[in-house]
Amino acid sequence: MDYGTIQGIITLVVMLTFIGIFAWAYSSRRKDQFDEAANLVFSDDEDNKGSGENK
Repeated sequence: MDYGTIQGIITLVVMLTFIGIFAWAYSSRRKDQFDEAANLVFSDDEDNKGSGENK
């Protein structure tokens, strides 16, 4: 195998990996989990309002 073949295989693997991550991230099955994760930043304030903790 020469350098061009190896470079082509690596390019193909990276492209397929990118397409896989893109499909996973925009999958409708993951939407609820991503929405919940996006709101985790705000849930800490709501949980500690009545606990009397001062940070």
